[in-house]
Amino acid sequence: MKAFTYQRATSSADAAAAAMRAPGAKFIAGGTNLLDLMKLEIETPGHLIDVNGLGLDKIEATADGGLRIGALVRNTDLASSERVRRDYAVLSRALLSGASMQLRNKATTAGNLLQRTRCPYFYDTNQPCNKRQPGSGCSAIGGFSRQHAIVGASDACIATHPSDMAVAMRLLDAQVETVRANGAARTIPIADFHRLPGSTPHIETVLEPGELITSVTLPKPLGGTHVYRKVRDRSSYAFALVSVAAVILPGGGRVALGGVAHKPWRIEAAEQNMAGGAKAVVDQLLAGAKTTHDNAFKILLVQRTLHAVLADAKKG
Repeated sequence: MKAFTYQRATSSADAAAAAMRAPGAKFIAGGTNLLDLMKLEIETPGHLIDVNGLGLDKIEATADGGLRIGALVRNTDLASSERVRRDYAVLSRALLSGASMQLRNKATTAGNLLQRTRCPYFYDTNQPCNKRQPGSGCSAIGGFSRQHAIVGASDACIATHPSDMAVAMRLLDAQVETVRANGAARTIPIADFHRLPGSTPHIETVLEPGELITSVTLPKPLGGTHVYRKVRDRSSYAFALVSVAAVILPGGGRVALGGVAHKPWRIEAAEQNMAGGAKAVVDQLLAGAKTTHDNAFKILLVQRTLHAVLADAKKG
């Protein structure tokens, strides 16, 4: 790990301004992803800004009947919130399917959204990776790609986003609230928050330099039956091969996928086909999929997982 300086921020605006004064600085809260990357020297910030003292750890109702989740709310607290379990059950289930209890006790809402890919080539500093070193190439293309993206990828990167929570947030149409380095607030629809790789896979979100996430808001509850189904190579402490987040409503519903793209994957137009069953939805949801020899199975796996989700919901 390379040497770095450290400070404790006193306000959100102070944290954002400090990040702008020190190019390459990083915010740290739980540190469950950042510290691992620093140990491998994949992330080498010269300055860390501790945001744990900013009071952004509350879960509060909004005036329109929704929910505001502070950026520093720990995953365990969010998953166990009575309001979340009752009104946004898909979010609670997604959180509980991720990582281990120890990590959930430390990991934060904002940090979960900002996780970096778990692509093995990204973590192996002996291998070319455009996400780690822009312009060096993508070792996953032509390499072992069982875990990798089948939609939304590019010739520069086929990594997937690892967050379970983000998939549920996308399903629920969350909004990400931030403060910029100049102190101005901004609200970003989660549909626009994560970027597809294109030719710049190292730029993963639309956040500006120094911009700090302060909270995530959810609209008023959808009702219906909430399901999060995660398929993985082992039953715990593993990232999704595919995951399906769904809200089943009378005559329709919503579906978002994890494990298939560089960001949580949802195509609203595909949801109009819910009455036609899983294949009708998946045909549109994964239209234009580009698979490899190793991960072509994901298309059928998504279809079968969604079919199981719909069948379970129908049983009540």
